[in-house]
Amino acid sequence: MSELTITLLRLGYLVLLWVFVLSAIGVLRRDLYGTKIVDRRGPAPRTRATGTAAGAASAEQPAPQTGGRGSRAARASAIPTRLVVTEGPLRGTTLPLGSSAVLIGRAPSCTLVLDDDYSSSRHARIFPQGGQWLVEDLGSTNGTFLGEVKVQQPTPVPPGAQVRIGQSVIELQR
Repeated sequence: MSELTITLLRLGYLVLLWVFVLSAIGVLRRDLYGTKIVDRRGPAPRTRATGTAAGAASAEQPAPQTGGRGSRAARASAIPTRLVVTEGPLRGTTLPLGSSAVLIGRAPSCTLVLDDDYSSSRHARIFPQGGQWLVEDLGSTNGTFLGEVKVQQPTPVPPGAQVRIGQSVIELQR
């Protein structure tokens, strides 16, 4: 073999070694700092900024604007407007509730990304149906609990009830 061939093999081996070292550093960095949590609160500011979006948001809620004070206050208190993490690593995190489902789990594509070894990648979803919010377990390993009861099928979630997913406890609040 010529000296040029040996030099090129050495350089190729050096490049391959550096690629391996940098990929190992990338894996260690992801393990240390965890999954990047993406803030998906985009629709909430638009609702406040434009009048048409605010009208659409009020159309989602069944509370009439012209009804008596008693009936409107009773209905408004029964409709949750935000999802709050009350216990766990993301304690204090608040998500506004709209007309779409909230997907909860470890996967980066979820609406609420939990950094929890006891939750599945797509653990549960909370979704509106018929004027109320329901929680559904998506086949998780450790289960989803509404209070102390394991969720087996889509179950209505009253405001203030605790939904436990892994180490996190989530509440729907007004």
